[in-house]
Amino acid sequence: MTALQAPTAAVVAVHWWQLAGNSTDPADLAVLAPGERERLNRIQHPTKAAEFAGSRAGVRRILAALLGTAPEAIALGRLPCPGCGSREHGPPAVLQPPSPFRISLSHSSGRCLLAVAQTPVGVDVEAERTLRTEELARVALTPAEHRNLLGAPAGEARSRAFLRCWTRKEAVLKAVGTGIATDLSGIETHPGRRGPVAVTVGAPSTPTTWSVHDVTVPGPWVATVAAPFGVPTRVTVSPHPEVR
Repeated sequence: MTALQAPTAAVVAVHWWQLAGNSTDPADLAVLAPGERERLNRIQHPTKAAEFAGSRAGVRRILAALLGTAPEAIALGRLPCPGCGSREHGPPAVLQPPSPFRISLSHSSGRCLLAVAQTPVGVDVEAERTLRTEELARVALTPAEHRNLLGAPAGEARSRAFLRCWTRKEAVLKAVGTGIATDLSGIETHPGRRGPVAVTVGAPSTPTTWSVHDVTVPGPWVATVAAPFGVPTRVTVSPHPEVR
């Protein structure tokens, strides 16, 4: 097992890997928890099932390298939602072994990202694709974001501009721990500025302002990571060598 350098309180480590194929790797299945296997059995689409298994197995392998244990020994769960207290949809967490890390996971079209930090953290990745941006803008963007979107050429550039707004919003809401359970059109992400940018969102017992960083990963993906505002933070991005 390759040792990974543990992130410090001022570092967010983003690990990425790419899944291939539309069938579940038996090696991935072997490290999943019983509850994850049950969820996997309910996924009817082979490619989505493989992505679920590969993403969860990858998370376990990365955390195992950081914590010096076996992937099967990693127990994953959720912290209480800061909005309602439920553990059904709170932020993901390492339950066992004892860990100083907060984590966030995202995957899209086979590209998986795991953010690890010693502070609350959120990460989101989206595959670049043609979108009905006008329709989506009406429900997901602020007026300023909509104007920025219209300044981009129609087609791929406009879709990418929308995804930059979207991943910034979702990364922040994952860091907050509530997920997309708020009015997205009320969150201003300043898409005309290169990251890091300050994004404000309200939720009980969480920072109201977050530092949002654009993440560059190879290929046609848009990715963003969010960390608490006011703490100088360095974001590292690296492919994980042991995750296929």
